[in-house]
Amino acid sequence: MSRWQKMWIPSKKWWMFGLPIGAILAALVGVLFWGGFNWTLELTNTEEFCISCHEMEQVVYQEYKQSIHYKNPAGVKATCPDCHVPRPWIHKIIRKIQATNELYHKMLGTVDTPEKFKAHRLELAKNVWKVMKETDSRECRNCHSFKDMDRKGQSRRAGKKHDPARIAKRGETCIDCHKGIAHELPDEELDD
Repeated sequence: MSRWQKMWIPSKKWWMFGLPIGAILAALVGVLFWGGFNWTLELTNTEEFCISCHEMEQVVYQEYKQSIHYKNPAGVKATCPDCHVPRPWIHKIIRKIQATNELYHKMLGTVDTPEKFKAHRLELAKNVWKVMKETDSRECRNCHSFKDMDRKGQSRRAGKKHDPARIAKRGETCIDCHKGIAHELPDEELDD
């Protein structure tokens, strides 16, 4: 038997638990990679991470701290990822990939001062509103559902507006009425 032929005969010393050691090592590396990937994904899904950019901390975080989503009688707090990052895994990954554009603009300094942020505020808000409209305000519905809403406890006007049949008929979603719920509206939007 030639050396070449001998190379293709499995050696007992390279097997463990009836499996090739290479396969066991590959599985361990895969588990470590997947665990590290998910750990990093969750680390970037925290309020602390979101406001680590001074642009976010100086402007939108300060507005958010004044909103009902930050502090309310029920003690239920919605954080940045609750509203801006989808929960379903594939949608979350897509959003994280899209966020690389935000990192690019961070490096460019596009909104690195409150003045620059204000100049781009309408464009940024419209991008978020567009996504919320396209997803039927999916992230709002993580916490708010028509099924669990006590419309009788709402004002007459709000109860009427939250009628699921009316909303479906008009093709509306949360963002159509609730712009500016956690952040100030752009000045141009207030002028309309």
